Amino acid sequence: MTTPQTDVEGYLIDPAEWTEDWARDKARELDIELNEDHWSAISFMRAFWEEHQLPPDARFVMRHLTETRGAGRNRLFELFPYGYPGQACKIAGMKRPRIWSTG
Repeated sequence: MTTPQTDVEGYLIDPAEWTEDWARDKARELDIELNEDHWSAISFMRAFWEEHQLPPDARFVMRHLTETRGAGRNRLFELFPYGYPGQACKIAGMKRPRIWSTG
């Protein structure tokens, strides 16, 4: 099995090559210990990508965490303190978002 290729910033070149093992490795590289809330956000992001072929806007992930985990609006930023695009999108195997909203 080959290691998925990333761009110079560490984003997957082909999000279809993402695996949970790859996500765990990327999270360790970014000093994040994944818990259930992380996986809930990541699973939502992956499902959104599968349907739309683009990363979800941060506000959609925040809404998902609120509805499914009872999390507050800031939970996404507690989980990924150095940013949604720089941490959450990388770990979830998204390409680098061209633009994004922080909600």
